[in-house]
Amino acid sequence: PDWVRRVFAAVDAGDARQFAAVFAEDGQFIFGNAPAVVGRPAVEQAVAGFFASIRGCRHALSRFCAGPGHCAMDGTVTYLRHDGRELTVPFANVFVMRGDQGAEYRIFVDASALYAP
Repeated sequence: PDWVRRVFAAVDAGDARQFAAVFAEDGQFIFGNAPAVVGRPAVEQAVAGFFASIRGCRHALSRFCAGPGHCAMDGTVTYLRHDGRELTVPFANVFVMRGDQGAEYRIFVDASALYAP
C-alpha cells in the first residue's frame, strides 16, 4: 500500500515528521527491545533522535502480508554509521492499523552492533 511506501521513504530519508504522520494521535512505536513510545509527538522526537545517531539507512523489503487491521513485512536494513561503516541486518515489522493510521508499529531487529566500537 502507498502508506507503507511512505513509511519506508520517510525512514530512508531521515524524515521523523513524515514518519510520525502515519501514526494515530495515541499510536505506539516499539523499536527492538526499547520501551514503547506513545503518541505522535513522542514518536517524532524519538525517531528524530535515532536518525541523528546514524548517517542514514536504506530498506529492502522481501515480503509483505496483510489482513484486516494489520500487516507484516520483512527484509533487510542497511544502516550507515557516522564513521562511514555499514551494517546490514534482517528485520521484521508488524503494524496494527486503526483505519488508515498506525495504532501500533513494532520493529523486530537486532541493531546492537550499530553502536559497537
